[in-house]
Amino acid sequence: MLRPWKLEIQLNTNTDKAIYLQIADAIIEAIKTGILSSGNALPGSRQLAGLLKVNRNTVIEALDILIAEGWLITIERKGTFVADILPLSTENTNQQQKTDLIKEEIQPLIVFDDGIPDSRIAPMNELARAYRQIFNRKSRWQIMGYSTEFGNLEFRKAIVQMLNFKRGMNITPDEICITRGSQMAMYLTANCLLAQGDYVMVENPGYKPAWETFENAGAQLLPVNIDKEGLLIEEVEEHLKNHQNIKAIYVTPHHQYPTTVTLSLKRRLKLVELSNQYNFTIIEDDYDNEFHFGQRPILPISSYSNAKNVIYIGTLSKIVAPALRIGYLVSNAENILKVGKHRKMIDVQGDNIMEEAVLQLINEGEIKRHLKRTTLIYKAKRDYFEMICNKHLKNKVTFIKPEGGLAFWIVPNPNINILEIADKLLLKGIKIITPEKFSFGKPISGFRLGYASLTEKQLEEGIIELAKYL
Repeated sequence: MLRPWKLEIQLNTNTDKAIYLQIADAIIEAIKTGILSSGNALPGSRQLAGLLKVNRNTVIEALDILIAEGWLITIERKGTFVADILPLSTENTNQQQKTDLIKEEIQPLIVFDDGIPDSRIAPMNELARAYRQIFNRKSRWQIMGYSTEFGNLEFRKAIVQMLNFKRGMNITPDEICITRGSQMAMYLTANCLLAQGDYVMVENPGYKPAWETFENAGAQLLPVNIDKEGLLIEEVEEHLKNHQNIKAIYVTPHHQYPTTVTLSLKRRLKLVELSNQYNFTIIEDDYDNEFHFGQRPILPISSYSNAKNVIYIGTLSKIVAPALRIGYLVSNAENILKVGKHRKMIDVQGDNIMEEAVLQLINEGEIKRHLKRTTLIYKAKRDYFEMICNKHLKNKVTFIKPEGGLAFWIVPNPNINILEIADKLLLKGIKIITPEKFSFGKPISGFRLGYASLTEKQLEEGIIELAKYL
């Protein structure tokens, strides 16, 4: 019995496209538009060749392509049928590729970063002036010669004084190494402390660049969850009971990244106790200590007199500008010697001229005045951001007003696909950081919105658009 065939295929002999490809594409289009459905039988190759008035081998060639691509299946002694499970068409694939390219090419007008300071208010004129003065008053041989791998001594003394006076620490210049940003400090810490097979406990959610640095040094990661009081100490204890080679824990206790919560005093003390008991190092990343809007910032864990195993990492990039790559690493003198030895392998010294320029601004009181100005600006902007979030995101999200830092942690109501929202916002010229950027394993529900680098107008425009999709 002849099989029904209602599909009309118009073949064009005046085109470069081969006839068998025209037949194959016409059948694909019929399947996609529903003219042919899964399970429908196709005419035999002889019948189809007769209907189309082409050579049977041309039809067989077209059918072979459709079978190979998964559009058709053959059943022995029964014939050729439209497949039950259809492939993603080349057109759809190309469309997805085009969409991905469009997303990559979009230059968003509003970027909610992870808490970068506003470079427009950085003291660049003062820094440039100090930089020029260093050149003018120093002999050329003094400027261009090598200095120590630990950083300019006078600059180290200034940072030590700041840490001792403002952060309750008790260190000397031989217990600090100046680095090119906090990420270098993290790299040096990992490579001087860790070996293949060691374990490092990390906050989840947390700071992935640090995780990648630890893994690159050969360590394995053990995630510890976060609640409103910070690190869950019972999970830390559980890891310590179950693993022998735990060498360190990486924490951001002042304003946890990305959730902004502050580790409670009770948990800090317990963490120090466990560190001393099990002999693991607390790597404390105090990435935005300077911007605290409460009555008084909580002192670092590294300031506790009973904390025996600590490495403290800080940065000046948040104080002045992200492009200023000056960080520092604080630990005991023995660890600092190891850090200096490793640092010489990758970078003989830091930017001695920039260190002297920043030192001049510190001595002149310019850094102190700048911090006072920016703290007032960021506090006002934080309060404004809280207001517009309450206004436009009410009943759609939950968040806690952070006591410091330059970002908010926003948790949407359940069953919200943040990745889809991010894609839609990007097409509107707005970019947000999605949860997989700071989640261990399964993406956590929440996103971090930095507010410091945006204007009030940009902040409100971005939140209004975000509200439409929540």
